[in-house]
Amino acid sequence: MYVVCNEHLEKAIEEFVEVYEQPPDIYELEQVSFTDWASPRKCNYCERPPKYLVV
Repeated sequence: MYVVCNEHLEKAIEEFVEVYEQPPDIYELEQVSFTDWASPRKCNYCERPPKYLVV
């Protein structure tokens, strides 16, 4: 699972495919919510606020 900004979306997709050998599902964080999970405040790769969840 990756939580990433616009700039790092492609990198997260590539890493996901390399690890799991299938395409990920991609969600905009503003459009999804989970009862037991809060979105991290920064991208997995930088300090920017995340925009996408790649799972």
